[in-house]
Amino acid sequence: MKKLKFTLFEILLYSFSVTAIIISFIFLGEGDYLTLIASIIGATALILIAKGYFVGQILIIIFALIYGVISYFQRYYGELITYVCMSAPMAVIAMISWIKNPYKKTAEVKVAKPTKKQIAIMLIFTVLVTVAFYFILGVLNNANLIFSTISVTTSFVAVYLTYLRSPYYALAYAANDVILIVLWVTVGLTQPRYILMVICFIVFLINDLYGFVSWLKMQKRQTSSN
Repeated sequence: MKKLKFTLFEILLYSFSVTAIIISFIFLGEGDYLTLIASIIGATALILIAKGYFVGQILIIIFALIYGVISYFQRYYGELITYVCMSAPMAVIAMISWIKNPYKKTAEVKVAKPTKKQIAIMLIFTVLVTVAFYFILGVLNNANLIFSTISVTTSFVAVYLTYLRSPYYALAYAANDVILIVLWVTVGLTQPRYILMVICFIVFLINDLYGFVSWLKMQKRQTSSN
């Protein structure tokens, strides 16, 4: 594997993320080690993806599977289906795309600008996925139907843009983080241990916003050096 490089800020950001998650687990986790593990894996994946390192996609696959289990127990079937049946497989596809498109001979992926055709296809599929999942989740009696449907929409856009190697994947994930914070706050009001998931996605939101900034810098640097 090519050498992975991180700035001091990125090391501090990652340290803050993991520390916040662990402290939250100590005071609020109530022994929910599965959520703790998922949160740390997710935070690690995000800092790697923010750097354009394909290994981050491997961790996203693991996170998606664990998060699917957690969602199942709260009847968030939309989250379960989205992460296990969409995010995980798309992470595999994205990983392959990233491996095939490295920036020169580094571990960093080559940033790309989606074509109008790719954007049009994404929008069409986004509408289809949103409508389909609204009715599917309704039949499954999914908790918080509207927010869960919006979560599916933002997740789909995020994974699609990740596959396309666009910096805007991070903004789509940030939007998804906001929705997930709302979803888990509603659970945390009655089951305090799930406040850990709220902290988890607040940490993810911060990391995704940094990911967007990082990818814009990557894009500028790669373009200027070509």
